[in-house]
Order: sequence, then C-alpha cells, then structure tokens
Amino acid sequence: MKILLDMNLPPVWVDFLENEGFQAIHWSNVGSHGASDKEIMTWAKEQGYVVFTHDLDFGALLAASKDAGPSVIQVRTQNVMPSVIGSIVVNAINEFMVEIQSGSLISIDLHKTRVRILPF
Repeated sequence: MKILLDMNLPPVWVDFLENEGFQAIHWSNVGSHGASDKEIMTWAKEQGYVVFTHDLDFGALLAASKDAGPSVIQVRTQNVMPSVIGSIVVNAINEFMVEIQSGSLISIDLHKTRVRILPF
C-alpha cells in the first residue's frame, strides 16, 4: 500500500510507516506546501496513493465528489505522533486493508475506528 501523508502530519510518519512495511511519502516531497486539499486528493488518486491526514476536510471532499477514491485515513486525536498513535494506525490499516484498497474513509481515534465505504 502506498500512503501519502498530508502536510498536517509530521514527516517522521514516513519512516515509521516504511518500517511497518508500507510505502510512504510526505506531500512536502511531491507537491506545493500551499496546495489545496483537492489538489492533494487528485494527485493521490492519479498516483494510486491512500491519503493519511489529520484534516477533516478530506471526508467532506469525498462526500461532495461522490468519488470512489482515493481512500482516506484520518486521525482524530490531539497528539498525532507515531510514538503515541502509531500502533493504533497500523492496526487499523491492517484490519481494514480490503476496505482501504477498494475505497473507504477510515476515521481513527484513541478508542475506536470507523469505516465508511466509498462512494457515499
């Protein structure tokens, strides 16, 4: 799985995710720092990436577009460091791998993970 990290997540996630067996890249390495969420979503879809973000706007974009992708993983916690939530994120990705690969919005917080299948 290829994961694109949004600008609102620290680049340290790249190494963490790669150590867990995923291909990961931070948006700052492929696009403009001022890019719109729509631009990030378009790039991710065209390149076959899942968007990983702390921004709730991506869910709204998926709803408005009625698109089947790209999949989005959003964390809904205050502390977004992999040392705090990394294992929760990896467990959610592994648990919902099929749904992510076929198109979904995964919302993760400290206590639960919610999955919505795309399009919605």
